Amino acid sequence: MVPTHTAWTRARRTRDARFDGRFFVAVTTTGIYCRPVCPAPSPLERHVQYFESAAAAAEAGFRPCLRCRPEVAPGSPAWRGTPVTVQRALRLIEAGVTDGIRVHDLAASLGMGPRHLHRLFLQHLGASPLAVIQTRRLHFAKQLVDGTTMPLAQIAMASGFGSIRRFNAAVRQTWQRTPSTLRRERAGRPDAAPFAFVLAYRPPYDWDGLLRFLALRAVRGLEQVEEGRYTRTVDVAGDAGWIDVTHDPARRAVRLAVHGASPKSLYTIVTRVRRMFDLDADPDAIGAHLGRDALLRVAVTRTPGRRVPGSWDGFELAVRAVLGQQCSVAAARTLVSRVVDAHGDPSNGPEGLGRVFPTAPALADAPIERLGILPRRAAAVRALARAVADNPMLLSPDGDHSDVRAALVAIPGIGPWTAEYVAMRSLGDPDAFPAGDLALARAAGLDARALASRAETWRPWRAYAALHLWMGESHESHDTRTRGRRESGRTAATRRSGRSALRGAISRSA
Repeated sequence: MVPTHTAWTRARRTRDARFDGRFFVAVTTTGIYCRPVCPAPSPLERHVQYFESAAAAAEAGFRPCLRCRPEVAPGSPAWRGTPVTVQRALRLIEAGVTDGIRVHDLAASLGMGPRHLHRLFLQHLGASPLAVIQTRRLHFAKQLVDGTTMPLAQIAMASGFGSIRRFNAAVRQTWQRTPSTLRRERAGRPDAAPFAFVLAYRPPYDWDGLLRFLALRAVRGLEQVEEGRYTRTVDVAGDAGWIDVTHDPARRAVRLAVHGASPKSLYTIVTRVRRMFDLDADPDAIGAHLGRDALLRVAVTRTPGRRVPGSWDGFELAVRAVLGQQCSVAAARTLVSRVVDAHGDPSNGPEGLGRVFPTAPALADAPIERLGILPRRAAAVRALARAVADNPMLLSPDGDHSDVRAALVAIPGIGPWTAEYVAMRSLGDPDAFPAGDLALARAAGLDARALASRAETWRPWRAYAALHLWMGESHESHDTRTRGRRESGRTAATRRSGRSALRGAISRSA
């Protein structure tokens, strides 16, 4: 194995985009830290220090480069090697960075003291929790300065600083410029959209495959896939708007335009879109690992950079999964469209994007059987909606993923397959794997038990293996009603002898 320092030196000197965001390069002679892809002249090795995170470089006294803009680098993959506690802490920071999250409260929510959390962050990230929070606020503020025409006072509030005075002081200390100076110096002009962001990824990126997956499941009135772009309505705690996502391969990024939503929701929207388009994955490492297995080697070679398509919202995805049980992709899409038309609130989006997905309270007692939905599925949707209405954080990716799985399978009509599917596409768990899926077994040419055993060698990226198998089977191109069997909770049918092995298998059409 090549030592990390040696590998990073090679990546820096060659500006290898596959390492973008995995480490940062600080130059002692200038006091600046950069991405490994920075186009500036390469410094001498004796003047370089390496850091695993931007927060660590900032805490060491270096300021971010204005040329390569570390604030737009891809994020660190969740599987990077940090313990589960640190991963959960990072997810909680993402969720609360603009809401004044405090280190003491963060530690308490994880069941530990601030000192122990501090030690874990230093050990695994090279920076304190406070430095991570502050760096993320500053980086998001810089994106707003560069990509929007928002007044600076609004940017201060939207990025979590609480006051323009604190915002000005933090920006001046970090970039040695005032926010207004940064705005005057920005390269180019912001896009025509009210709020525009450039979200980088590590190449390769199978944009066409991901968009094809989403297009087949696009729900009328809620989302559209046309001419290489994805649009949909969004709602963040009652703040509704719509987003437009396109690919910019020259910049190794996707472009996000946000319309209609207020500034207070921007951080949440950007975070969700990064997860939805799986922008923080490391395709080089994933492909190298999965490609060792002859069963996946051809698929990995044929479609490098395959991503796991995420979802906008966990409740929405879980409802779509339940409604898609034992029916085709097209039929599932029709059922979801009916639910959206009947129970979703009107949207301020353009033509074709007229609704937002119904809230959990709106579906808790909704008689959706009248829409042509089977009674058992309708009952499962209502049970799910009541559970989420009682606990809005039930399906949050910021919590413990094991707890989310347990909460789902406790709901009548929802089994292990749905729990794994939600973990894969909404929680962003790279190792989620619906082992009971009949289509996966068919694509692999194995029975369910043999597939589960084989999949152990694919950890910690079983979700990507599942996508390769599904897409490799060309399930998009044909309609079949035999992809899976309905999860029916704890009904009498699931207790019959010989049926228990099929509880986890439902359609892939959700």
